[in-house]
Amino acid sequence: MIIDSHCHLTYEPMSNALAETIKRANNDGVEYLLTISTEDKSYNNILKIIDYYQCVYGTYGIHPHEAKNHLNLKSKDIISRVKKNKKIIGIGETGLDFYYNYSDKNDQINCFLEHIYAAQNTQLPLIVHTRSAEEETLKILKEEKKKKNFKILIHCFTGSKKFAFDLLELDAYISASGVVTFKKSQELANTFKQIPNDRILVETDAPYLAPVPLRGKSNEPSYIIHTVQFLSKLKNMSYDFFAKQTTRNFFELFGKL
Repeated sequence: MIIDSHCHLTYEPMSNALAETIKRANNDGVEYLLTISTEDKSYNNILKIIDYYQCVYGTYGIHPHEAKNHLNLKSKDIISRVKKNKKIIGIGETGLDFYYNYSDKNDQINCFLEHIYAAQNTQLPLIVHTRSAEEETLKILKEEKKKKNFKILIHCFTGSKKFAFDLLELDAYISASGVVTFKKSQELANTFKQIPNDRILVETDAPYLAPVPLRGKSNEPSYIIHTVQFLSKLKNMSYDFFAKQTTRNFFELFGKL
């Protein structure tokens, strides 16, 4: 069994052929999918999807790119939306993206903090996007962890080895996407080789970042098998053993589904 811990089923082209997309994933051993919220206006679509498809779960959160469009969002609003359905099992994706800076840095930070407060209050995992913001992300997570504990999942990790191990000291889980299979990602692969097996999740981030040998195509959850194959070889494990390990890790973080 494999769990795609991060995909965007509300995005095209998957949203135009959802039943077929999910069936292909199930046929390839992807038993559960977690579809991720990035903005408030698409949340109702997520609720419809998780109601209709038994194997799909969801989250609520605002991507850092969208922070500028959600300036008045508070933790109580996030908690209210999360409570709309028991199959909403995480908060995010949220975080900091100082690479593109589509939203002002301070707006991103304020939005990130509101999500953290919601995670602290609900004890649901916080799904973190971080790009070109390692120092700031780590500082905020450390400071808020001291105030009140919460669960952390770093999605689509592409950062430095030092950042990875600093995050592990905060008991964070770290998710690998198709990026780890890219030829230019040797340093990232070496980092994942050293990350403890019981702290790794896998994801597609579909429709983005299709793994080798499908790089350049629109990604979908069934393609996660290539990332699992790559990582299992990297870790010198069987495919089935590594798939089961990442599934156990998902359940440890999110609970039994």
